[in-house]
Amino acid sequence: MICVSAALVLTAGAATAETPKRGGILNFAVVAEPPNYDCHASQTFAVLHPVSPMYSYLVKYDSSQDGKIVGDLAKSWTISADGLVYTFKLHEGVTFHDASSLTSADVKATFERIADPPQGVVSLRKSTMQDIASIDTPDATTIVFKLKTVNASMLDNLASPFNCVYSAAKLKEDPKFPEKNILGSGAFQFVEYVRGTYLLTKRFDGYFRKGLPYLDGYKAYFVKSGGVVPGMLGGQFDVEFRGRTPSERDQLLKSADHERWVLHEGPWATVDIVIFNTTHKPFDDPRVRRALSLAIDRWRGNEALSKITFVKATGGFLRPGYEYALPESEILKIPGYERDIEKSRAEARRLLKEAGVENLALKLHNRTVAEPYTPVGVFLIDQWKRIGVTVEHSQVETSPYFGNLVEGNFDVALYPITVPADEVTAQHQSHLTNAKSPISYSRHTDTKLDDLWDQQSRTLDPVKRKAIVHEFERHLLTENYSLSINWWQRIIVHHKKIKGWHFSPSRPATDEIGNQPSRPVRVAWTTFAMRPARNASIVKSERRRALPGLTSQLRAVSAPTRAARARVAIQVLLRSTPVQDAAR
Repeated sequence: MICVSAALVLTAGAATAETPKRGGILNFAVVAEPPNYDCHASQTFAVLHPVSPMYSYLVKYDSSQDGKIVGDLAKSWTISADGLVYTFKLHEGVTFHDASSLTSADVKATFERIADPPQGVVSLRKSTMQDIASIDTPDATTIVFKLKTVNASMLDNLASPFNCVYSAAKLKEDPKFPEKNILGSGAFQFVEYVRGTYLLTKRFDGYFRKGLPYLDGYKAYFVKSGGVVPGMLGGQFDVEFRGRTPSERDQLLKSADHERWVLHEGPWATVDIVIFNTTHKPFDDPRVRRALSLAIDRWRGNEALSKITFVKATGGFLRPGYEYALPESEILKIPGYERDIEKSRAEARRLLKEAGVENLALKLHNRTVAEPYTPVGVFLIDQWKRIGVTVEHSQVETSPYFGNLVEGNFDVALYPITVPADEVTAQHQSHLTNAKSPISYSRHTDTKLDDLWDQQSRTLDPVKRKAIVHEFERHLLTENYSLSINWWQRIIVHHKKIKGWHFSPSRPATDEIGNQPSRPVRVAWTTFAMRPARNASIVKSERRRALPGLTSQLRAVSAPTRAARARVAIQVLLRSTPVQDAAR
């Protein structure tokens, strides 16, 4: 995982040094709704933030220990000398929220569902489990994973915050049970979900970690991005765990009651990419894909975007600064990353002419989640218009957005790859052939990438592994099945009464509400505490005063309006000439 600055570490450390107090409801905003409840079929914060704290995991990333992998259901584990056998001992006395026992059989059923999903069940990370030969359960508290070959990433693969442990009995009754039902064994228990409004939970009194969680429960409010800060200032939300923009950060920290806010900021293990559907013409033509890459001034553009949304760094498909990432000196040699943008754009126009699509028109498939999708989408439209490409900006809600990606109903899409840690296998699985990885939406058939991915995951020598990873990156950056646009910068502002939350560079890490709720890290939700405790009637009265007019604020800013505002800001920041219809 990524290290945070000393100042941020001290802030988090100070919070956890205090004696936690029990009680209170954590109210937080989520800027998208879950398409369904199934963690295994999900890849979005819209599921992980409101849903994952109700589940347990075999192992997990601990954000309070810089992303170290620790046990959750597992109280200990061993790895054989040859690296082929992983044996986990589970905690005893664990129960699901319906009081049924959780045993090794449930863990086995969970990972078998991920590795080899039944007909009709979606498992987006099954490729990460391909090296598992068998899963054995010698007794109720022991589970053994036997591998076909060594895998340098296996523990990370098992620790994914999307690997919610399900009830084997419920899966036997209905393999799709988790899509519409929540039966976990985590620190919090489902109470109700009002679509378009909120999801409410309560403390699970039978949680196997005695004394936890500290919270009485949490309430996740589903709102538009533009309503988060008004809701925080009005007292409805204590935090939004995904990330806010620089201007929203400043608005909170410069508010009249600024002393109530705590700031955390640092790198984010998420990259915006452009995906080309290579089964659709003309995006099957490498000349067209390269031309669209050459048109983008990543260096200047990302500097400008960093002033209005939470993106910052320029790089390849691994986070700049990560030990396996291509260094900037190598990145600059890749077409599309040269500093001379006019030279690149001249070559882009030549390639489009050679490919017979000088007057190319395309539709950019994007989300209605404002940040950073709207400004980044508008930026791309601006850049492509400079080589004569006409772009329609199509923004849709989270569920149809992912549905279109899965079904291949798009030409070009803006898409975020987010992982719980800097780990090559997880980061690169979105770039394999679709036959190997269900979350490879470009649908290319380049098996060289599959082979290199397999090689790096099975190479334990870090020097040899890095060489393979670099070959993968160069090949992918040259073929342009997808384009790396920018890496995100995470900005979290929360109310000072929140204690025990640890900043992490991961949106998905299931700990972020006991220790923290961010895009999932699981530890946070259990050790997370609120204070000071306040009279419930006073809190309700304050919220009633804040509510009039708030709902309209939460949903007031439409996607076209946000796009128009982003277009103006980008033009000013880039000192560009006006671009017509960029908000379409």
